[in-house]
Amino acid sequence: MYANAKLEARMVKLGLGQAELARLVNAEIEKLTGRPGALDDADIRRWLRGKTKWPQDRIRLGVERVLQASAVDLGFTPRSKKSEEDDVHRRTFLTATGGTALAVAASKKQLSLSDVDLFQRQYICILEDDWRVGGGQKVENQAVELALRIRSALTAGTTSSQVRKRLHRLASDAMSSAAFAAIDAKSHQRARVHLEKAVTFAGLSGDSETQYHVWNHLAMTACQRGDFSEGAAAADVMRSLAIARRDPIYTSLGHMRNARALAKMNQPSDTLRSLKAAEKSFHRARETERPTWIAFYDQSEVCGLAASIWFALGQYERAEYFFHQTLSEIRPEMIRNRALYMTHLALAQACQGELELACFTGQTAYEMLPPAYGSKRATDMLSKVRLSLISSGSKSPEVTEWIERSHQWT
Repeated sequence: MYANAKLEARMVKLGLGQAELARLVNAEIEKLTGRPGALDDADIRRWLRGKTKWPQDRIRLGVERVLQASAVDLGFTPRSKKSEEDDVHRRTFLTATGGTALAVAASKKQLSLSDVDLFQRQYICILEDDWRVGGGQKVENQAVELALRIRSALTAGTTSSQVRKRLHRLASDAMSSAAFAAIDAKSHQRARVHLEKAVTFAGLSGDSETQYHVWNHLAMTACQRGDFSEGAAAADVMRSLAIARRDPIYTSLGHMRNARALAKMNQPSDTLRSLKAAEKSFHRARETERPTWIAFYDQSEVCGLAASIWFALGQYERAEYFFHQTLSEIRPEMIRNRALYMTHLALAQACQGELELACFTGQTAYEMLPPAYGSKRATDMLSKVRLSLISSGSKSPEVTEWIERSHQWT
């Protein structure tokens, strides 16, 4: 800890490094005097170490504007009572002569890490809603609105480069969540629009994990609309990003998306190679702090995605085994995923001729759906179960009754 603890604490709160604080103060000095300041990080260290007790007037005013606190509150010590009085007079004079530009600069809010934390909490609430009820319009709208609020805050305020990058990252994550809500609702066009905006924010963040998040959804969107070649290409981009080279979890998910696309293109050998690589990478991963959005990709999700891949390859019995594994391990809060995988299990059972069991599983899945459920993927899968049962021609009372009952909600 430096001798000037107050200044150090304020810099930490605003996410400012020494060199960046010097740059921002130099810019404020230019607004005040018409000539840029000449501070560098060595000057900031002298302040922090207490070597400079009371900076010159123009410097002190620049510091106060950047850090939005008085010099005294920032740990500087005036040389005398007269210095404080002179400082008040000088500040009044400079403010009066600075005109409109200074008024505008002073009116801008300095965004800090506390603002990042506030937006982050709002983002987590949106994720939790998505896990519970799926891609409803409410979840999608909330995510879009959050991204817009973040962008407005950046436009109206000033900030350090660290805070700015984190806010761009959050805006990208919010738009990616909006895109996923649209994917879950099977609205491909809306998803693409949201992802285009997410790509822009991700680029501004300069963060490979944020870029990975966007490409993950681009891979899903491509496969959902039947463009499996583009889905495989998007998965290749995922695996090429720096975060995938550093963390096996991201490597694993990239392989899994690739395997899914390859299975749909009827390339079984390449599919199984990618699936094996995904499982191997997942088991190499260590417990560490990761962004909230990727918390869905745990052992239950690995089994669920593997089950979907086996199903796409026509291996219905093996797919059923993995769907059971998923449902036995999935976390309680993942309501949407539990219902979705239950519908997949019902279809796998129907494809094996286990018709009465498929009816029971399908009914169980439907009863899991909350009233405000927004996942069209789940209801569409129940429709496929119903069509499979109809095409079987079974006259079993259990089957015919379920076909009639399910007509109301598929």
